[in-house]
Amino acid sequence: MVIQKAFKFRLYPNVEQRAFLARQFGCARFVYNHFLRERIDFYAAHKGEPKQSLNYGDTAKRLVELKRQPDTTWLQEVNSQVLQQSLMNLNVAYKNFWAGRGDFPKFKRKHDKQAIRVPQHFTLDPDTGHLSLPKMTPLKIVLHRPVEGKLKSVTITHRPSGRYYASLLCEVDVPDPQPTRDEKALGLDLGLKSFVVTSDGEKVDMPAYLRQSEKSLAALQRQLARKTPDSQNRLKAKIKVARLHQKIADRRADFLHQLSRRLIDDNQAIYVEHLNVKGMLANHTLAKSISDAGWSEFLRQLQYKGAWAGRTVEVIDRFFPSSRRCRQCGYLKTDLTLADREWDCPVCQAHHDRDVNAAGNILDTGQACARQQEKCRAGTAPTPTPGETWRSQASRGTRKPPASSGW
Repeated sequence: MVIQKAFKFRLYPNVEQRAFLARQFGCARFVYNHFLRERIDFYAAHKGEPKQSLNYGDTAKRLVELKRQPDTTWLQEVNSQVLQQSLMNLNVAYKNFWAGRGDFPKFKRKHDKQAIRVPQHFTLDPDTGHLSLPKMTPLKIVLHRPVEGKLKSVTITHRPSGRYYASLLCEVDVPDPQPTRDEKALGLDLGLKSFVVTSDGEKVDMPAYLRQSEKSLAALQRQLARKTPDSQNRLKAKIKVARLHQKIADRRADFLHQLSRRLIDDNQAIYVEHLNVKGMLANHTLAKSISDAGWSEFLRQLQYKGAWAGRTVEVIDRFFPSSRRCRQCGYLKTDLTLADREWDCPVCQAHHDRDVNAAGNILDTGQACARQQEKCRAGTAPTPTPGETWRSQASRGTRKPPASSGW
């Protein structure tokens, strides 16, 4: 099985190399913004006609003409493939927007994170620790881990904190995952007090790295606000704020990677509830804590690491009442609030920890859906959705509660 894997390393360019990289970042940003404006204007001028928009081929031809114009001949100083990749990024942004996977493309700004991608004509020398790119001298790179597979492309990134990184995309041939007989499954309930609660009863505390650094961040931002605009002192203060933000992001990413790797290595099947994070961010009381948690990134890591290792990672319907449903008898406690961390079932008298009970219900529903899908593949049952599975289970029930029980 061939997978695509990225290896990220720190770069240390000298003064001349930083200046040339800045020109490449600027040219790529200019091309992206220029043709984003052209595509917007073309759509406005030809709305209702057979050809309403420009595609990548159209913009690539116009890029050749743009480089020949007297006012923009400086575009020829940088690697031509960097500019072509910028057009490809714009085209992908449009496709994601029309497919509903992202927002409308935005214009790039100079002081945000800058990135360029080089698809060809680059070499990596592990012995000397140098990365060679077209039209510039070799860059010093710190290889803290061996690079696997065949190199396909390299992306150079400049963070607002002033750091440079190289992300090497490689094609890695890994052995096909082998099925295991002793399959261990786990249900996960994500939250704010405890980041993850498993169906086994394990609770992983929420690290809240942003909350821990709020006082230091506020102090640095006050210092930044007092600096004279466009001064060197303001630039230094701005870099300090950016470095603290990057430290917070790096700590969060390290926590998520270690936790997701441990869960994937220890379990063959993982079931987690789907969360409407975008809708939950509308709650201004919890928005900062939800953003600090990184639920979406954690789920993304579980899914791609599970695919690499041959694990099952399934997402349960977001409307599944995992917290309100008694795992023992199926009773639904409709009056359960967020403040209720524990509750007793009035039917079977079972005492529940809210989060552990939710994780257990997620596990049971995920396994039931998996069994139903196995029957569907065997041709003995129609294909269900996760929502249909838990709704059919709730309608059957194991015990019938009183009429006033809240079912």
